[in-house]
Amino acid sequence: MTGAPHPLTPIEALLKERIGLDAASVGAGMIARAVLERQVAVGATDIANYWNLLHAVPDELQALIEAVVVPETWFFRHREALLTMARFASQRIFGDGVPVLRVLSVPCSTGEEPYSIVMALLDAGMPPGRFSVDAVDVSARALERARAGHYGENAFRGRPLDFRDRYFAPAAAGYRIGDNVRAQVRLLRGNVLDPALLAGESPYHVVFCRNLLIYFDPDTQRRAVRELTRLTRPDGMIYVGPAEASLLSYEGLASAGVPLAFAFHPQPVPPPMHRTPHVAPPPHAPRPATSPRMPAPPRRVPPPPALHAQPAPADAGALAAIAAQADRGELAAATVACQQYLARHGASADAHCLLGVLHDAGGRLADAHAAYRKAVYLDPGHEEALYHLAALLDSEGDAGGAARLRERAQRHARMSHV
Repeated sequence: MTGAPHPLTPIEALLKERIGLDAASVGAGMIARAVLERQVAVGATDIANYWNLLHAVPDELQALIEAVVVPETWFFRHREALLTMARFASQRIFGDGVPVLRVLSVPCSTGEEPYSIVMALLDAGMPPGRFSVDAVDVSARALERARAGHYGENAFRGRPLDFRDRYFAPAAAGYRIGDNVRAQVRLLRGNVLDPALLAGESPYHVVFCRNLLIYFDPDTQRRAVRELTRLTRPDGMIYVGPAEASLLSYEGLASAGVPLAFAFHPQPVPPPMHRTPHVAPPPHAPRPATSPRMPAPPRRVPPPPALHAQPAPADAGALAAIAAQADRGELAAATVACQQYLARHGASADAHCLLGVLHDAGGRLADAHAAYRKAVYLDPGHEEALYHLAALLDSEGDAGGAARLRERAQRHARMSHV
């Protein structure tokens, strides 16, 4: 073929065939600019000439893909998902006795996500020998940048940035990530739509695939979800971006029930003892309902009544509605609703923990600290509140206090599985 009635239509079709890209999701203008950039780079005189070169020159299609797919990412993006993942990992490692936790990040872009996963696990007290992270991307250029491990200021957004002091060293025009973090990540080239991707590997306990599905058309989205399910253990977790949560819910995956994490089980599984069953949304709801952690079962050695107030039973339906409101991005309204819930129902460890998550997401760290402390006072074994509080102590420079809280959560995880 040497030409086409509409110059970009064949190229758009080729990109959809090879990487599943829906041209409407990025806009024809972006594809046109990328094509023009590559025309100039290879000296093509017109679109028809470039179309021929695209098929004749080795690696030119990959070069075009990399010109179209512009990565936009940063460290600890959507922090709640990473904290939730660390808590899930702690349950599996310290509670279930999983020898090595396996995590997949696809697409991994220039490395910010897989390296954030490693840092979150190390911060949660995971021994380096007990977990591994595979990171996959279609872009060879992005993988080279990930291997280099050198990042500018744009890779560090929001607060807190305490992890930068712990895991990076200053370098020319930015920072270089530590070798102890890079050593935990295996970088691989591949496409999530390829049925043979990682075919020889065992399924993963955790899969991150955030903000990719939004670039696919509905049919390609369904293909991608099938591949993600194939790559994940039945009792594992899949993390997606906020705009993609409703898609996984419609595809039959079960929400993990953690507000602002956008995490799903690849298939419905019996809930742990400390969670209520997932409540499916009505057919017209655009997003899955979620429910925060319910009070833990009675421990073998309960705290003396004089030392700790008894947590009030939580209304799972009401808290799930507040969590769903937060998942829709309505943080301010969800925070007010959670405060009203506490005013009506009295002290509840789950409600205080949820309020802490909402304050945390809104950047109100002092309020989040107080809410997590109240949850732990009411339920000393509340693992989610303990891990959240530990993360805040880390950001305040209290590494010792953070470590003690994580050890406490890990002891509770072991006891709850006895």
